[in-house]
Amino acid sequence: QVQLVESGGGLVQAGGSLRLSCVASGSILRILDMGWYRQAPGKQRELVAVISSGGSINYADSVKGRFTISRDNAKNTVYLQMNSLKPEDTALYYCNTGVLVSTIPYRYLEVWGQGTLVNVSS
Repeated sequence: QVQLVESGGGLVQAGGSLRLSCVASGSILRILDMGWYRQAPGKQRELVAVISSGGSINYADSVKGRFTISRDNAKNTVYLQMNSLKPEDTALYYCNTGVLVSTIPYRYLEVWGQGTLVNVSS
């Protein structure tokens, strides 16, 4: 079984910063892509940023230049540094990853965290 635990959310004023962390634990052979998604009230979940095992990164246009995703493979951890936060960034932020748990048979799991709330006040 594989678990993701997020932390770092909270209440911040517009223009402020937060750093989210997500740690993967369990029977993990290899972690593939790691990413952050968010879901605001009444809206669909959307991709915020994703980083591959090789370090390739993609961001949503709405966060480019303000958010930075990074990962520490030794710690099975992905981070999201969020600067210049705006009220429209308010959402529940979810960590997501693909994990290889066995090779014979080949077994890959997609895992979601429980979410951490980011609330940006104007």
